Amino acid sequence: MKQLTTYLPLLFLLLLGACKNAKTGSAAQLTDDALMDTVQRRTFNYFWEGAEPNSGLAPERIHMDGIYPEKDQNVITSGGSGFGIMAILSGIDRNYITREEGLARMEKIVSFLEKADRFHGAYPHWWYGDTGKVKPFGQKDNGGDLVETAFLIQGLLAVHQYYVNGSPQEQALAKRIDTLWRDVDWNFYRQGNQNVLYWHWSPEYGWAMDFPVHGYNECLIMYLLAAASPTHGVPASVYHEGWAQNGAIVEPHKVEDIELHLRYQGCEAGPLFWAHYSFLGLDPTHLKDEYCASYFDEMRNLTLVNRAYCIRNPKHYKGFGPDCWGVTASYSVNGYAAHMPNERDDQGVISPTAALSSIVYTPDYSLAVMRHLYDMGDKLFGPYGFYDAFSETENWYPKRYLAIDQGPIAVMIENYRTGLLWKLFMSHPDVQNGLQKLGFK
Repeated sequence: MKQLTTYLPLLFLLLLGACKNAKTGSAAQLTDDALMDTVQRRTFNYFWEGAEPNSGLAPERIHMDGIYPEKDQNVITSGGSGFGIMAILSGIDRNYITREEGLARMEKIVSFLEKADRFHGAYPHWWYGDTGKVKPFGQKDNGGDLVETAFLIQGLLAVHQYYVNGSPQEQALAKRIDTLWRDVDWNFYRQGNQNVLYWHWSPEYGWAMDFPVHGYNECLIMYLLAAASPTHGVPASVYHEGWAQNGAIVEPHKVEDIELHLRYQGCEAGPLFWAHYSFLGLDPTHLKDEYCASYFDEMRNLTLVNRAYCIRNPKHYKGFGPDCWGVTASYSVNGYAAHMPNERDDQGVISPTAALSSIVYTPDYSLAVMRHLYDMGDKLFGPYGFYDAFSETENWYPKRYLAIDQGPIAVMIENYRTGLLWKLFMSHPDVQNGLQKLGFK
């Protein structure tokens, strides 16, 4: 008995260590599918357990340190919520939650959206989740945000297709979603019938933000939905003259000795969220139009440019390499920043969403990053998946999340595994009509 008592503290420490290892473990112990499921399920929880309670929608940010700017814990995001409801759909389909639980959450979300502030049918970037009133994204950005609205509608149309042939209760919800979709006045955001879409409109400042949207960037989905609308659809000329600028969007060039075909706004190769946001529902596989022979190949090459830049690592940051790459818009040591694969916009920050959300384009390379980051342990992997960003050079590991970065991880892992969100969104008849209208094949 005396010998056993002597060893009890040691046994306790060994058991504690075993429990800790069981919680995180080593990526080498997991199959690819088990690793993806672990990451997807944790990330899904941002939008399920971490949701704002009144609306059911995604908080703009969750800081595990409890420190928030401007006391905005109850601020929710429209675009990030669009990504989040797609993540919830994948969770329903994978039995992370029951179908009944998922439907109840979707009903709560739609009930909120029916009453929340809208501006000619378009939603703002942010609301206060407890009231549904707009929280200005900036002084003059206190009205409709057509790009964030498009991200939200992309998710809602996937939900519509998930429920449209379901139970009477599910079909009733699909009908309510259809009304929200039809209420968005895309034509209004042409600012007087110009052949271009404007990003913002404010009831107080009108068109003062003055942001006509040209490609290529993250906004392709906005132009597709504007053309697809059965009630306020824009003519195809808005896409061809506004987004594609009469063909000027085509600009073949090489970055990191990798071919790109499109002109990227303000840079040679954009941040990787440009390969993600529009393609969470819009399936890039075999997708082409008169400006791009293969959107899948173009987005894969954009991903490969990002990886090649990080491997070359011209600024000699610690940790960058074949299993640790990916720069995109995220938190940084100096606040939020749009990191890009060039020396001007590279701050030595790796954003897990960059490589992980590109898994549909570069599965082997993205899984290598996933394994490496998972093996870095609790300083990167928390209750809602991988934290938003880190810098080994600065020894900077903030335990903070952003909705708009977490959502694409869960959605694109699901698209890689089953194509679920692609199948749902692409099956919507209005989406198919919009693609045909714009000349997509």
